[in-house]
Amino acid sequence: MLLHIGLGTFRPVKEDNILDHKMHTEYFEIDEQNAAIINRATKEGRRVICVGTTAVRTLETVADEEGFVRPLKGNTDIFIYPGYKFKAVKGLITNFHLPESTLIMLVSAFVGREKTLEIYREAVNERYRFFSFGDSSMFI
Repeated sequence: MLLHIGLGTFRPVKEDNILDHKMHTEYFEIDEQNAAIINRATKEGRRVICVGTTAVRTLETVADEEGFVRPLKGNTDIFIYPGYKFKAVKGLITNFHLPESTLIMLVSAFVGREKTLEIYREAVNERYRFFSFGDSSMFI
């Protein structure tokens, strides 16, 4: 799997209505071999766990409603925020992201708003590091 992360990943959402936010695009490639590995795990009822929000966005872009993915090259501008129903991804390892970012909205969509706030309070209290080279969490 190949992912190109754009600078827009780190752009905060400034609109009052998040639906007005224009999502950046990221280029991805999922080859047949990786699609087969992911689909085998899905078929066997195992969790598909992504490392990073870009990987989540990629798999959710190429997944069908049953969670099976297809090999594909292209760009995604999927915006995942609370209320989104995940199709392929059953776990996430990611950094601590900044408030008002699309990244924190994706985390919130995955674990819920209240749980996200609880986790972030802990991170601030314990002085965890944020950004791409900071601490991380695993959500399953």
